[in-house]
Amino acid sequence: MIEFHLDGRSGVSPYLQLVQQVRQALLLGVLREGDQLPTVKEVVARLAINPNTVLKAYRELEHDGLASPRPGVGTFVTATLTDASLAAHGPLRAELRGWLDRARRAGLDDESIEALFAATFRTPMKEEEE
Repeated sequence: MIEFHLDGRSGVSPYLQLVQQVRQALLLGVLREGDQLPTVKEVVARLAINPNTVLKAYRELEHDGLASPRPGVGTFVTATLTDASLAAHGPLRAELRGWLDRARRAGLDDESIEALFAATFRTPMKEEEE
């Protein structure tokens, strides 16, 4: 089961953070069709957020065809986002862990690493080559 977390510094609304975390878990194969999402009550207790925030996230997942509520039981994953590229995740994740280790040894903290990654991710390849 997925464990949600919220980043108050991200600038992303809490409901959207929940949606993004489910989508990422589906992409990575952490969640599969038929898996149950945490109940609204569980998420509210763990994250100390408004139940309507969780309901809004779950409604968006339902609208996207990724989850479906079962009254009295909970909300379940109804589709997956994984594809054949899932097999490539292991080696890429190992390379990324190596990069993270090198960045930390170079003295970067988590916030600096995230900023570097975000800036690099958003920079078109052509700009980097010049």
